[in-house]
Amino acid sequence: MPKIEEVKALVEAGKAKLVPALVQEALDEGNSAKNILQAMVDSMRVIGDKFSAGEIFVPEMLMSAKAMSKGVDVLKPLFAGQSTSSLGTCIIGTVEGDLHDIGKNLVSMMIGSAGFDMVDLGVDVSAAKFVEAIKENKNVNVVACSGLLTTTMPKMMETVQTLKNCGLSGFKVIVGGAPVSAEFAASIGADAFALDAGSAAVKAVELVKG
Repeated sequence: MPKIEEVKALVEAGKAKLVPALVQEALDEGNSAKNILQAMVDSMRVIGDKFSAGEIFVPEMLMSAKAMSKGVDVLKPLFAGQSTSSLGTCIIGTVEGDLHDIGKNLVSMMIGSAGFDMVDLGVDVSAAKFVEAIKENKNVNVVACSGLLTTTMPKMMETVQTLKNCGLSGFKVIVGGAPVSAEFAASIGADAFALDAGSAAVKAVELVKG
């Protein structure tokens, strides 16, 4: 089995201690850092699908996220043209009027494990606060908005539209949460929709890599 396939298998299995050495072996074998990262993202897609289907649960997902994070640590110095530490900065928060944070925290950890610096604004975050955070942080290329209450969907729409019209550029907006659908995300002008934490990490990487 090629080393890159072994890396995928170990990330899926959540073998955090074994992943770094195997990632280095995959590099030594001639695989590019980008391809190895993509392989690990593909693993997280599988994990996300299994989580959505109820085949695995939060502990297994967290183990896989930790395993990927350890692998990303090995790759970080090799991303030419990126900041030395990450794929960029992701601002995340639960939209105004919503105090739920378990889903947001999972998403934050998963996107962080994919190689982003995370800025977590917490819950009940106003549109203005999201904009302020983009101005205050360097290299922001993803903004993630979470919402668990149907009643806060208008606030999510307001947040996305404020972000799109704030005069700043260089970032993509991803939305998610129980009442959010791909159709709703598209209707409010979001760049992407994530069904769960695993797919949020995959989408974030896809958004910045084009």
